[in-house]
Amino acid sequence: MKHQNKIKTLKFLAKHILRCFLYLLFAVIFGISLRVFLLVSCKVPTPSMTPAILPGDYILVNKMIPGPRIFTGWGFLNGTDFEMKRLKGYRKVKRNDVLVFNFPYSDWNKLQIDLNVFYAKRCVAIPGDTLYIDSGIYRVKGVDETLGCLDFQLRVSNTPAENFPPGVYRCFPFHDAFGWNIRDFGPLYVPGAGDAVTVDSLNVYLYKNLIEYETGYPVTVRDGQVFRNGHPIREYVFRKNYYFMAGDYAPDSRDSRYWGLLPEDHIVGKAFVIWRSSDMQTGKWKWKRFFTPIQ
Repeated sequence: MKHQNKIKTLKFLAKHILRCFLYLLFAVIFGISLRVFLLVSCKVPTPSMTPAILPGDYILVNKMIPGPRIFTGWGFLNGTDFEMKRLKGYRKVKRNDVLVFNFPYSDWNKLQIDLNVFYAKRCVAIPGDTLYIDSGIYRVKGVDETLGCLDFQLRVSNTPAENFPPGVYRCFPFHDAFGWNIRDFGPLYVPGAGDAVTVDSLNVYLYKNLIEYETGYPVTVRDGQVFRNGHPIREYVFRKNYYFMAGDYAPDSRDSRYWGLLPEDHIVGKAFVIWRSSDMQTGKWKWKRFFTPIQ
């Protein structure tokens, strides 16, 4: 009798352990799936998105806008030799969406994806837009809506050029033929997949890094002619969608005004809520910012 009870007890414990293991396995798979396909949390350490996002805010990112990325090959763990596919999302990126993305310029001379560095900025121009900055104000040809944080753009507009810190006023593409700055910029056409853009010895400096990123071949200018991998080109058909990203805190933000256009494959998703927040100095919770929607 005691032997039978012992067997029943062992069977009960085995079933209980198996059940707990299955619950744990399900929780792990669910958590990984949630992070890969739907949501991810990021902490923001800088003030470049003030006032929408403050340092110390923890934000939730919706990967269904524009769609979750799937990586193949183990090279993505160290940023080398991987392929990426984007699954169908809920909708496309819109102007004024706050996006989290991988920083595209760990090496300032080459566009590449850095899977270990994330930025949060606002999209102010989408594929097909012609963007320009007029006296510090972001504008898209044919679009009337306010883009980004107007208050801080007005601060840029009202600040004399000589009052900006060194390295802040002059910006992309950093070529004497353009002379663009953070108050007067553009026009810059933002290409989308399938767009054919004429390439000449001047505007090549706007798109050189994008073409090299897509093709893997060097782009050079010689005797007024543009060459890709040694062959002359006069037009290029883009393979990817691109976006112009800007921090809301326009006086101090490392954004597309300095490094150019963002490829869509760098985008993680749309930031939509601050789910918790803490003071960067003291570590104290900032309760009023908990579950604040990101506008």
